[in-house]
Order: sequence, then C-alpha cells, then structure tokens
Amino acid sequence: MIGFAPVPAPDADAEAAARARQDALTKPRGALGRLEDLSVWVAACQGHCPPRAFERARVVVFAGDHGVAQSGVSAYPSEVTAQMVATIDDGGAAINALAAVTGATVRVADIAVDADARSEQIGAHKIRRSSGDIAAGDALTDEETAAAVAAGQRIADEEVDAGADLLIAGDMGIGNTTPAAVLVAALTDAEPVAVVGSGTGIDDAGWARKTTAIRDALFRARPLSGDPVGLLRCCGGADLAAIAGFCAQAAIRRTPLLLDGMAVTAAALIAERLAPGAHRWWQAGHRSIEPGHELALATLRLEPIVDLRMRLGEGTGAVVALAVLRAAVAALSSMATFPEAGVAGVAGVNTAVGDSADTPAPPAASP
Repeated sequence: MIGFAPVPAPDADAEAAARARQDALTKPRGALGRLEDLSVWVAACQGHCPPRAFERARVVVFAGDHGVAQSGVSAYPSEVTAQMVATIDDGGAAINALAAVTGATVRVADIAVDADARSEQIGAHKIRRSSGDIAAGDALTDEETAAAVAAGQRIADEEVDAGADLLIAGDMGIGNTTPAAVLVAALTDAEPVAVVGSGTGIDDAGWARKTTAIRDALFRARPLSGDPVGLLRCCGGADLAAIAGFCAQAAIRRTPLLLDGMAVTAAALIAERLAPGAHRWWQAGHRSIEPGHELALATLRLEPIVDLRMRLGEGTGAVVALAVLRAAVAALSSMATFPEAGVAGVAGVNTAVGDSADTPAPPAASP
C-alpha cells in the first residue's frame, strides 16, 4: 500500500514579507525579473524572510536499467549504466564537476542497475536488476512498485535528516527516456510522436524503434492514466518510481527541490498525483530538448530556470540552475533597502520593511 502524508503549503507570511522586501530594495520594482520570484519562493519554503543561503544542497542520482533498452532505443548499451554509476561514485562525471562549482554534493543510488551494486551504501535501496521491458510487459510487480516508491521516500528522509536544505533529483539509466515518455504521454493524453526525443543521440532508425516501443507500451498504459501507481508498475520502472517517492517526500518534509530533465520530470508528474500540492515545493531546473519534457513542465505549471539545450540527465541541468537560485537568495538577503541605504524610493510608496516572516505585508501572488 502506497500512502503519503498531506503536503503542507509553503509559508504565506514569509512569502508576503519577501515580496514586500523585494519592493523595498535599492532597485526599481521587478528589475531583477525572475530572480525576485525565485527568492520569494525560497523564503516561502524556508518560512523565513530574508531567506538563508543554502548550506547543504544535495544531488541524488537515481540509477536503473530498463529492459526496453534491448530494443535499440538508445545510442549506448545497457552496461554503460553501471559504468556511469562507478564514474559518478569516483567523482568523474559531469554532475560531479558541475555540482562542485555550485557547492552541492552528490550521492548515487542504485535502484535497478543490471549489475551487482558497486557498494553496500550505493545499493542500500536496490529493488531489482533492471526493470522489465515495457514494450512487452510490465516494468515491475505490485510489490516492487511499492518498494521502489518507499525507497525514494526513505532516501529523501535520510537526506533531510542529515541536514539537506535543498534537494536535486537526478537520473542515470540507459533507455530511461522511453518509459519516461510513456508516462508523460499517458498523463497528458499525448501521442507517441509528440513525446519521443533523441535521448542519448539516436539516429533515425533508433528514433523509429523508440517510437514503436512507446506506442506499444502506451497501448497498455492508456487505461491506467488515472492510476499513478499502476502506471509505474505497467510502464515506468524502479528508478522512476523511486524518484517519484523522493520528490513527493521532499515536499512533505518542507524541503525545496529542483527537478532536472525528462526522466525526473516524468516521475514528478506521478509524484504530484501521489501527493497533490507537492509541485509548490519544486522548481524546474531547466528545459531539456526532449519534446516530452515541455509537456510535463506545462502540466506541472513550472517554468524552467535555465534553457541551455541540455539533455544529459544526472541532475546536471538542475545543478546549473542552483547557481541562479543562490544568486536570487543573495540579492534578497544581502541588498540594502531604500531606508537602510538612505536612497530615495518611489514617490508615494511606503518602503518600510521588516526582516522577518512576521512583518505585515500586503498579499502577493505565488511565484
């Protein structure tokens, strides 16, 4: 049985205080654009204005193989998943390099890699070796689906209990954009050609094979569009189920989270259905070039922070966005207000503003 506690709303008082402080900073109102909205979101999630700088941003890369990869839907063989888990663990992957720049730390979790776990710690929440081939049958059993979602919940709890104040969900798995595309298509009522992308860089023949696999899986998935757990079992996978549990549990634990690309956002669509309102605790780190990613973001009503034509996964797009989020927090917390700086504000506007979430302020729309 899969169940989630109610998702709390971010702090409305802190949100209003942050918006009022933004309007009192030494700049024209709205001059910092999206940075202002992001800083207000962080303040609301933290329940404090001005918001605090992130001290322990944590990336969790969920790794898993998929039986559908054997149908030639990826430019790389399945054994690359285990090899990349080792590379991430050794600190040599793109996510390690980018996380170091933005002050985040990285953890990789083997959920369904088709190999023995690299270490006891990495394999602590392993469900099975590779999820099933969704073009031919179910990805998981009922028991495996529940266990995978619960694994994601436990990983979120472990990270928050260890002091994480921002979480980033990443993915690593050859072939995982195929089940992700099926989930997006099923949940947005889209056709296969509207969600299929190049993934790791497939050629035209690979694109055709991928489209066929998505079509076949979607035929079985359509009747389950109102059953998020059934979708994970039928056409998801253990890694995607764990990401869904992770994203939902982060919101329940009042911890802001950055989504990455196609696989993570597809899982987030499921998470929002498992724990309605969870999306208020998330921001979309980036927009990938996968067509289905745009559909998923629109359904979640999330605007990506950056758009750099990335399609790697691992959490790389989200960790680049972390730098922007840190800048947003710094501006709101470190800039002087008009009264503090002795600068004349907008004529006729009261620029007095306090420094806590308890300061009265007019209501403002959520970012």
